[in-house]
Amino acid sequence: MMAPFKRLFGEGFRVFFLAAGLYGVFAVLVWTGWLGIHAAGGTLRAVPFAMAPHLWHAHEMVFGFPAAALGGFFLTAVPNWTGARAVRHLFIATAAGLWLAGRLAIWYSGALAPAVVAAVDLAFLPVLGAKIATQLLRSPKPQNLMFLALLALIWTGNLLVHLEWTGLAADTLDAGLRVGLAGTCAMIAVLGGRVTPAFTRNAMVRSGRENGLPVSRKGVEIVGVASAIILPIAYLAGLADSVIGALALVAGLAQLVRLAGWRPAWTARQPILWSLHIAFALLGLGYLLTGLAAFGVGSAVGALHVLGIGSVGGMTLAVMSRASLGHSGRALVAPVPVAVAYALVPLATGLRWLASEISGAWYWPGVFGSGLLWTLAFALFTAALWPAFWRPRVSGVAAN
Repeated sequence: MMAPFKRLFGEGFRVFFLAAGLYGVFAVLVWTGWLGIHAAGGTLRAVPFAMAPHLWHAHEMVFGFPAAALGGFFLTAVPNWTGARAVRHLFIATAAGLWLAGRLAIWYSGALAPAVVAAVDLAFLPVLGAKIATQLLRSPKPQNLMFLALLALIWTGNLLVHLEWTGLAADTLDAGLRVGLAGTCAMIAVLGGRVTPAFTRNAMVRSGRENGLPVSRKGVEIVGVASAIILPIAYLAGLADSVIGALALVAGLAQLVRLAGWRPAWTARQPILWSLHIAFALLGLGYLLTGLAAFGVGSAVGALHVLGIGSVGGMTLAVMSRASLGHSGRALVAPVPVAVAYALVPLATGLRWLASEISGAWYWPGVFGSGLLWTLAFALFTAALWPAFWRPRVSGVAAN
């Protein structure tokens, strides 16, 4: 019985991607269930967390769920980038325990002192950052070290949320949530901007294609990455809505121009590739909608959900499934349930955006439909890749 659990903590992708899948299901089921009770005219006041339910939902989908995906990715990828020794079982188990402790502290925050909740919830990312810093510094490259700065930005956003919850500051919660989401989206702009064209190019070359490979134009890449990184800093600095809106518009346009050069149409028959392209497209679209909302055009809530569901949810699903298959020795072909999950996330995104834009009679069907599709997507991902998390590696397939 101990062997499967030892294996679970043997590689970062196993326990953290499993945790992300399970928590993606749990967190949205709780939120959708709470909304359903209230939409039906009932009330549910006896919740274990101290904050309002919509703030619990926002915090956990900005800081709880993505942190598991980031933990699994970095603890798996960084040793490959640097040639460092693979992370040991004890550290992975400790880090996973810290992540889980943070989720439990938030869940039971109604019975805990706010300072205790903050200390526990804020512990995971510094420990993760310290570990990957020791590995990245073996082969220091600016393009990799920037991930430490992005993790610090995300952590700072969470700190701002807790400062308001502990009463040490006022009016920092909203900025903290936006910094956290924008920081995660910046991570996607950088990481997704690397792996999407690279994996597409690799697949095209393997197919015998020599011409028309993905192209990345340096100027557009710089604008796309820089604008995405500056955006959470702008939220942190409290810049005017017009400045943030302009930055978001530039970031959105830049991501879509980047994507246009990566041959997205070629991936139409390969879900494990088009999932990356769609998630990146939703990153660009989410930025554009955020920019327009800052100038009074469209719903800001709808724009945030395009980023949160479509880009963060879609890219984590795409990357986690690909890494889980590759690093467990399985073929880089999405199982049918995972391919269905890829398609459900953009549909969930569209429904949630419509609910915010149209509202009225469409609001509750859109919200519940979106929640159901998200839950089903991550349930399918978790069930289909369960063997990859728990069982031994099968005979070799490269993880790229």
